[in-house]
Amino acid sequence: MKETYVKERLSVALREPVLVAGLPGLGLVGKIAVRYLVKRLGAQRFGFLYSPHFPYFVLVNKRGGVRLLRGVFYFWRNPVVGGRDFIFFTGDSQSQTIEGQYEIADCMLDFARRHGVVAIVTIGGYRVEAQGKPKVYVAATGQGVLEKALGAGAVVSDSGSPIVGTAGLILGLARFKRMDALCLLGETRGYLPDPLAARSVLEVLNGAFGLGVDLAGLDEDIARAERMVSRLQKIEEQRVLQAEESRKQDVKKTTYIS
Repeated sequence: MKETYVKERLSVALREPVLVAGLPGLGLVGKIAVRYLVKRLGAQRFGFLYSPHFPYFVLVNKRGGVRLLRGVFYFWRNPVVGGRDFIFFTGDSQSQTIEGQYEIADCMLDFARRHGVVAIVTIGGYRVEAQGKPKVYVAATGQGVLEKALGAGAVVSDSGSPIVGTAGLILGLARFKRMDALCLLGETRGYLPDPLAARSVLEVLNGAFGLGVDLAGLDEDIARAERMVSRLQKIEEQRVLQAEESRKQDVKKTTYIS
């Protein structure tokens, strides 16, 4: 395999679809959000993206079989009369090279054009220690899609803030292909999977595109993540206390010797 390509399993005709993409990144916000949508809506797989720019190992399943790292496209037909269909994309990894990031983003955009996608939404994390409910920052290629996200509760990203990886490059490249695209970034600590940030992003997505997805299914994951953070904070507090006690003991020893 010398270049990135998409292998389609099914030929599907979709109604002015919106593509929502979330790959592993800060807090796994994008991946958690897209996987939840896929599961909740019962979206079906119809294509795989393979690339030589993914890490060079295979994944082993419970039966001992192996597969390459990949991205997966899912489709969901909206039952609402006149409603737009959706394509969801997530995967095992982002590219490990700069060239690969551009190549994968460009391949995804070409795939989107072939399927008549009218707007692309990328999802990621925004590293910050959130106070209360995580905010959702938005950046977009045009005012129309930007206003949709702002009307659903997002706030404009700070000027000059870089959006790293596929989530940002898709927006930059989409302008050359005259496609509407926006990026939603949920506030997250970044070092642990963050379903709370993912829920904040999905609330904006619900409001902006009328998905109407019930988000209660994330509550258990959010509670589990909060317990993990609490345990880590206690461990850190104990570490600080032990370090302080060790420092005091060292001071006593030094004083005694002198």
